Amino acid sequence: MSDQKREFNGVYEGECLNKPAFPLGGLGAGMICLEGMGALSHVSLRHKPDVLNTPCMFSALKIKGENGVAKLLEGSIADWKILFPFKATASGNMTSTGNGHNGDHFGLPRFATAKFSAQFPFGTVQLCDEEIPLAVSIEGWSPFIPQDSTNSSLPVAGLEYCFKNNTGSTIEATYSFNSVNLMKFGTANSQVVRKIANGFVFEQQATEANPEYEGYFSAQVLDEATVNPAWFRGGWFDALSIVWQDIAADNCQGKAEITTGDPSPGASLFVPLSIAPGEEKRVKLLLSWYVPVSDVRTGDVVQCCMTDSLNSDKATYKPWYAVKFDSISKISAYWKENYSDLKEKSALFRHTFYDTSLPNEVIEAVAANLTILKSPTVMRQHDGRLWCWEGCCDCAGCCAGSCTHVWNYAQALPHLFPELERSLRQTEFNENQNTAGHQAFRASIPIRPAEHDFHAASDGQLGGIMKLHREWRIKGDNDWLIEYWPKAKLSIDYCTKTWDPDRKGVLEEPHHNTYDIEFWGPDGMCSSFYLGALKAMVLMGKALAENTAEYQELFDKGRQYLETKLYNGEYFIQEIEWQNLKAENPAEAIKFTGLTKSYSPEVLELLEKEGPRYQYGNGCLADGVLGAWMAKTCGIGEILDPAKVKSHLLAVHKYNLKTDLSNHPNPQRPTYALGKEGGLLLCSWPHGDALSLPFVYSNEVWPGIEYQVASHLMMIGCAEKGLEIVREVRKRYDGRARNPFNEYECGHWYARAMSSYALLQGLTGISYDAGTATLTVKPAMKGDCTAFLSTATGYGTVEVKAGKVALDVKSGTIPVKTMVLL
Repeated sequence: MSDQKREFNGVYEGECLNKPAFPLGGLGAGMICLEGMGALSHVSLRHKPDVLNTPCMFSALKIKGENGVAKLLEGSIADWKILFPFKATASGNMTSTGNGHNGDHFGLPRFATAKFSAQFPFGTVQLCDEEIPLAVSIEGWSPFIPQDSTNSSLPVAGLEYCFKNNTGSTIEATYSFNSVNLMKFGTANSQVVRKIANGFVFEQQATEANPEYEGYFSAQVLDEATVNPAWFRGGWFDALSIVWQDIAADNCQGKAEITTGDPSPGASLFVPLSIAPGEEKRVKLLLSWYVPVSDVRTGDVVQCCMTDSLNSDKATYKPWYAVKFDSISKISAYWKENYSDLKEKSALFRHTFYDTSLPNEVIEAVAANLTILKSPTVMRQHDGRLWCWEGCCDCAGCCAGSCTHVWNYAQALPHLFPELERSLRQTEFNENQNTAGHQAFRASIPIRPAEHDFHAASDGQLGGIMKLHREWRIKGDNDWLIEYWPKAKLSIDYCTKTWDPDRKGVLEEPHHNTYDIEFWGPDGMCSSFYLGALKAMVLMGKALAENTAEYQELFDKGRQYLETKLYNGEYFIQEIEWQNLKAENPAEAIKFTGLTKSYSPEVLELLEKEGPRYQYGNGCLADGVLGAWMAKTCGIGEILDPAKVKSHLLAVHKYNLKTDLSNHPNPQRPTYALGKEGGLLLCSWPHGDALSLPFVYSNEVWPGIEYQVASHLMMIGCAEKGLEIVREVRKRYDGRARNPFNEYECGHWYARAMSSYALLQGLTGISYDAGTATLTVKPAMKGDCTAFLSTATGYGTVEVKAGKVALDVKSGTIPVKTMVLL
């Protein structure tokens, strides 16, 4: 591996251009990625991840004149792509790497060098080639406007191709955009390529058997353009061969639509350019898509097929945008009419977010993971509510249902789009909670009452109570809290009865958690969630004049238990217990045995020796005081002795942070971090008492947990140690081996990585309470600082200078009665 270094939040070039793919699209609306070389890939428009989908779709430039030349507006092909089996067609055919990627545009002439930079939600490619007498750049973007979930959820992407003439002569050229019919599914007679003003539309019509095939893709420019919706129909490589010949010969004649025979394989549009010396011209390419129905449905024992009615008990996911707009023409018209305004508002967010004094690695980490909101991880159903995967497999969502114990970590959404975050609480405490208080931690799609045939997730359900407190303080609305208070009581009472029946203030009975197993006996991680939820109940109850004495009593008992019995003098641990519980013997209780249905003789022997599999015992767990972090991010405050919490976090930093993993054995999922890379281990056993089979992910490295620990270290005054962790993460995601805009775990664009947003709070201590109109700032670093703040009603920057706090509101309003500098 090269020793090439890259500055954080800087330019990607050289080997660091191998992997960047920057998501464009709306929240829950589909995605197209702009790669660092300028290519378009990861085309996922049909409500499912399709990350290998790299259709033959490209822009090109033809320089006219005696020394005319034609090139794709892309840099060179990265070596790894040569033998990578991309998905080449929408119907699922894979390219055959052994047959040379036939039909791909990889072999067409392209620019010699490229560079890429990103300031979310904008990504910029710079192209250079000595044969092209123009300075060329590509700016890709899609609307992202805090507090405006409508315009941030559009199925659109914008690409602006900028050409500047730095010579002394006028340059005549032609820009073109060319694409196969990337919506193609099924039989030829159900496909149409239409010509529109300055663009084209691909149509895939529904069939009786497959209504989910219906889909549309529009490409148009704001300039005058000629359009060819009638590509050559033939065999072998005929279509692409003729397309390139037309580009190279500047044969940019408009053609009529094909109305008989097989449909056109694709379409092109051409924009003539005459660029005077010193002049700059931009071609604005507006992409939009519309897929009104899907075959996506989860939550049934057997996956069900699509039906055409959302009132049917076999209904499938229908996107929010298909209710807002009834056709591709309505979406593309809205996009065109509002393009400049939406870009200006998105650029205002970009300028405000990046107007900061915070370290580059922090800003890069936060911004890189905001792209998760533009990925297929996020879906928005017909009524506007969010429903999310944990992440994305290559061709399907990964781990369904807005999983509560994963989305606990994600801190961006409640501040940027709080009404969408509240929609997750709506599902958790309504459709997902039964009359006993049991919450299903995975919601069905379409959202509907859940089956309650599996464990509740202890961290997920208790975290939901803490997040109720957060949403209440962000919204500042007691009426909203009054609606949820009875449901919160039902939830916490269920947790106590199920996991703390002896009312010790800790979770003792086997409790499911984010590691996809059950912990047996009390532990620092999940019991800290319990403390956070109990304190949240006390705070919310007092605001509503409710009796909260029982919650306070449990909190006090639990805190004492954790600080005495679960603290080993350096960090918090787990007391493994399985023989003195109300739960059955784990060998008999099949529902608590993880992925196996019975205990083998080897497992029974291990049970007698160490207790149930998949615990952590005396391990130093990175998530060991996770509830204390959640309490801080949710505005609940301290729930444990700060000195002991600090000691735990310093132990995690000391024992779990590795700058070289070459000698670290990981038989689990190693490619998150390996070899000479660094990372923060989920768990370590520094005193030599490791379990034979600890919890199943213990040897792994997860960005979402790394950022959680890093931001928590910052909150307790150990900013530099937190920054060390952040740097190790972002060094792994430098573009050489991994996409810098896709921090994955159990899937691409994994939601847990949005814990990085808490780095803003970690370094600045900035928090805003809408209920009291109080702005609090507690910087973790010395000196003046400026940082981004987003609330339910507006956003801006907070500046600390010479011991004084100033708020500069850039959008909306942020009422402040009291400013507190700690």
